Amino acid sequence: MELFDQILWLIVLAIPIACIAWTVTHEEIFKEPRKYCANRSVSGKSLLTRKFFYVFTCEYCFSHYITILILILTDYKLLLGDWRGYIVSGFSLVWMANIYMSLFGLIRQSIKKEIVEIDTLVRKSGNIDN
Repeated sequence: MELFDQILWLIVLAIPIACIAWTVTHEEIFKEPRKYCANRSVSGKSLLTRKFFYVFTCEYCFSHYITILILILTDYKLLLGDWRGYIVSGFSLVWMANIYMSLFGLIRQSIKKEIVEIDTLVRKSGNIDN
């Protein structure tokens, strides 16, 4: 595969990794399983149990496992055609996915801040339609 194609695959494959990792570790649909995992990551009796459940509460940690799954499904290798290509692509995909998640988090935070500011201005002006 040409270098340009490899980079394009890197940019594209990081999107579903980021999407899955963010959804599982942040979104409302997985709130109850995430709370269960968070509790078990603190109260688990063994170190292995605590670390296993912690993975489902941390987008960075979880993105590594999603990346491994994506690498198995796609056989994507970056720069090198042998097993070393898997290692390079794995860490590169995790890095790109976490950039995407960081940007998404900043955008969401900015939107929430604007909503709060608008709500505050509306309440101060007395123009509440509720």
